[in-house]
Amino acid sequence: MRSPQVFSVAPMMDWTDRHCRVFHRQLSRHARLYTEMVTTGAVLHGDRMRLLGFDPSEQPVALQLGGSEPDDLASSARIGEQFGYDEINLNCGCPSERVQRGAFGACLMREPTLVADCVKAMQDAVSVPVTVKHRIGLGREEPYAFVRDFVGALYSVGIRLFIVHARNAWLEGLSPKDNREVPPLRYAVVHQLKADFPDARFLLNGGLDSIDSALQHGAGLDGVMLGRSAYHDPWLLAEVDRRFYGDDTRSFDRAAVVDAMADYAQRCIAQGVPLRSIVRHMLGLYHGRPGARAWRRTLSDSTLLAGADARLLMSALREVEKAGVRAADQPPARPSGADVSGPVVSAPVLS
Repeated sequence: MRSPQVFSVAPMMDWTDRHCRVFHRQLSRHARLYTEMVTTGAVLHGDRMRLLGFDPSEQPVALQLGGSEPDDLASSARIGEQFGYDEINLNCGCPSERVQRGAFGACLMREPTLVADCVKAMQDAVSVPVTVKHRIGLGREEPYAFVRDFVGALYSVGIRLFIVHARNAWLEGLSPKDNREVPPLRYAVVHQLKADFPDARFLLNGGLDSIDSALQHGAGLDGVMLGRSAYHDPWLLAEVDRRFYGDDTRSFDRAAVVDAMADYAQRCIAQGVPLRSIVRHMLGLYHGRPGARAWRRTLSDSTLLAGADARLLMSALREVEKAGVRAADQPPARPSGADVSGPVVSAPVLS
């Protein structure tokens, strides 16, 4: 039975670039994908095609913006819509020092009126949905009223989709990595927000490491967002279309994904894209499977990658297949998981 929720892959700095999204799209037709956070300054003054360019086959895909000036955010949102993104998301959850110096990200939660002005300006500028990703609090204090009032301020100007990382952001004394792990998870806070704003949509983020955990902790909410677990073990995305969207129209295996990505990589290489920019996102494809180490070793070897073309992907696949043959000669340690279903889509050419 399909889940009533939507599934999305979190925006992750230096990770969810266009090549990563093309790879993830091979694994799920329906999962919503997000860009890395792009600052308004970069959008307004940088190389827009490099920063924002994507192929329509990545859809549904959302642009996440970082900023705190309503006019700049409105202009950036308008540019994002012109590029074809079907959602514009404002980052109010990133705790990094760089983001704090720019007075945006998680520290914006201290200024709900300003955030309301920002999202209202964005809504006035575009016709696609404007959404917000945020934490449940700041620092070590945990009053529910803080996040309730923050959400209420945005709800009052028409925001109806909130992506909630169910941890506080500790802006002093923790690295961004520790901020993803040390502040305690409080899923009940997100469920309380849903109870208090029943006609808004809430997607749960934080600490979800499998499809099962996402369905368990997200039950009663409107969706879930997985980040690093989906990046490091991307094959879990192959379950998404069946378990969240009831789509079991096609079956495929990892080798088919490698074939599709090899075609994509070869066309990108012809446009000057180095192979390492593509395969770095694929290192976890065989996570937990025979040959995973050989797969990672081949695709992360700087000597092999220097000047390599897509044939290196096929070489890595052969190493995996050889390991699989060896593993088949050994007694099985445990049953493998059930087959999963979903499409393999034609990969676009992107520079």
